[in-house]
Amino acid sequence: MSTRATHLDKQRFGPWAVVTGASSGIGRAIAAHLAADGINLVLAARRLSILDEVGRDLTRQHGIQHRSVRVDLAEPDFMNTLADATNDVDLGLVVSNAGDMNLGQLLATPHDALLAELRVNTEAHLSLTHHFGQALVRRGRGGILLVSSVAGIQGVPYIANYSAGKAYVLSLGEAVHRELSPRGVHVTVLVPGATATAMTARFGADKTAMGRLMMSADACAAEGLAALAANRAVRISGRMNRATVALTPRRARIRMFGAMNRSMADAVTTGFVPSGPGGRTG
Repeated sequence: MSTRATHLDKQRFGPWAVVTGASSGIGRAIAAHLAADGINLVLAARRLSILDEVGRDLTRQHGIQHRSVRVDLAEPDFMNTLADATNDVDLGLVVSNAGDMNLGQLLATPHDALLAELRVNTEAHLSLTHHFGQALVRRGRGGILLVSSVAGIQGVPYIANYSAGKAYVLSLGEAVHRELSPRGVHVTVLVPGATATAMTARFGADKTAMGRLMMSADACAAEGLAALAANRAVRISGRMNRATVALTPRRARIRMFGAMNRSMADAVTTGFVPSGPGGRTG
């Protein structure tokens, strides 16, 4: 665990937080940081056995309470499951992190897979923000951390649906930040660049030039939580990613990111990377 300069105030963001996509990657790293700050956790993802393992470890290390909730954010009734799991706790923070990505040409991807990806990357963030945001406003304090991606700052070929969904999250969070700040609720959009997670490894990103530039999930999580504490609307993680977005023209980013994704998609197709298209955090 890295040393963080900023820690969350339990009075504002505790005593409980819910984290989606908590079984791996950025979600798991965020959960670890929150536990270190003494905040109890509702851990949500599809893989219950892994959630139980994560929760037990964090409880043992930090003395927090935890709950594991098996939920698939692509299912239309997922919000009922999460609401039932949290309606008896004082929830001060919502981390909407779970995401899905199909790698490859849009027209070559099954329509059902695209719709499931869209639900996880857009509808789930909307539902979590709408449901829990109302409770946080009544409470008069708390926070919402939405996880987008630098892919959402412009269209990206070969992950077209993913980049469009992440653009939705970015716009949603920027707007709701303005609406809820006067009501005591912090809203921040974390915008990761290439980050070392199970999903990027699955697509072979760690074997490309991108792999040398990847942030750790732990460092990315720490930046997002620091931005939330400061009530920043948006935080692009990593100086290299911020510089790339600031200094590289939009059209150049589309070409550059598209070329990297095409390379990974071709590697998957030829069997260089031992996995197929599709990947879910949580």
